[in-house]
Amino acid sequence: MVTTPTRPVRRKPVMRQHSRTPSVPASPNTPTPSTPSAEGNAPAKKGLRARFGQFWTYLEGSDKQASGASYYMILGSALALTAIGLMMVLSASSVEAIAEGSSEFDLFLRQATWAAGGLVLMLLLSRFGARAYRMMAWPVLGIAVVLLVLVLAIGVNINGNQNWIQIGGFTMQPSEPAKLALAIWLASVLARKGRLIRNWKHAMIPALPLGGLPIGLVLLGGDLGTVIIMMMILAAALFFAGAPMKMFTIAGIAGIAGAIVMVLVSGNRSDRITAWLRLSCDDGQDLCLQADNGLFALASGGWWGVGIGQSRQKWNWIPEAHNDFIFAIIGEEFGLVGTLVVVILFGILAVATIRVARRYTDPFVRILLGSILVWLIGQAFVNIGMVTGVLPVIGVPLPFISYGGSALTFTLGAVGVLLAFARKCPQHQIPAQ
Repeated sequence: MVTTPTRPVRRKPVMRQHSRTPSVPASPNTPTPSTPSAEGNAPAKKGLRARFGQFWTYLEGSDKQASGASYYMILGSALALTAIGLMMVLSASSVEAIAEGSSEFDLFLRQATWAAGGLVLMLLLSRFGARAYRMMAWPVLGIAVVLLVLVLAIGVNINGNQNWIQIGGFTMQPSEPAKLALAIWLASVLARKGRLIRNWKHAMIPALPLGGLPIGLVLLGGDLGTVIIMMMILAAALFFAGAPMKMFTIAGIAGIAGAIVMVLVSGNRSDRITAWLRLSCDDGQDLCLQADNGLFALASGGWWGVGIGQSRQKWNWIPEAHNDFIFAIIGEEFGLVGTLVVVILFGILAVATIRVARRYTDPFVRILLGSILVWLIGQAFVNIGMVTGVLPVIGVPLPFISYGGSALTFTLGAVGVLLAFARKCPQHQIPAQ
């Protein structure tokens, strides 16, 4: 049999990978592979602004993946403010407690107990998601309204305000959980409106009638300071939901008119306004005494303070120094540096919350985080402005720091809500137009 020679097997030619970019004729200014580019030779950007940008990118993460630093910034600032608050409550309340014949650790131990409960609530709420918060919106608002009605029925009147419920040795201020309930409910209701929120009718109903119900109940109890904070929460929710700006103009005018009426019908409130305007400060035994001594405490603290526990103004010169005017004691004992530390911690909390909210496209999350942010930072601004004489004394405590068990517990609960969304912070997305 005759065989024919077979052709040698040849390998299939390999196709060369070509760049998709069109070739450009070389020019004298065009860098070649062997010639380093002008950008390669350019020195890296240096300076304070560039380094701060790199540091902030490290904290926040890239546009594709969050670093998780915002979670620890929120948690760390809240815990630091709480620790400062416990320390200052012990320092500011010990003198008056000894003068009354009780233990100097009495108020401190009460505050520490409430702080422990607040930490438990914070950790619990940090495990929930958006769906769980939407489901609890109506129940928590209903519970808050019931508690506020009970305040008017069986509440305790303290310093002219009926805003506490006392059962045995247990005292609670229901307006504090009402703030958190109001923020959750408003976020749930307004997020469902979608683009309809741009219509003022949809923006008002049911936000103003039902959202104004707990505010009205607190107002009936006479606590104007808490009413102002709750109105700030309502306004913030409408703002972050996208309500028309005309509403805020009208609401602002109506709010100013209502505040004037509330001041005129109450002798206590009108006296505070005249004291703030320095119209009734002729003698030393007037409403100017607390504000003046608060300024004296800040002035005597200087840059570095007189030392922890060494405040002079807490010796009954500032009434209830552990409460609304505790910021003045911080300034006296730790000086300007100590007050700046507190302000910076609030700033860290605010910036971290904003960074978390920017990564969400869900309107419910944005409205809820924005409302809580305005609540905490706005209340801190009002208190610090009150102590420094920028605002009249209206009885608003400093979040995390002033004495008040229920206030501290539910403030930490609000931080738990922030942590719930910072813990599962999504990739940065651009909202659909």
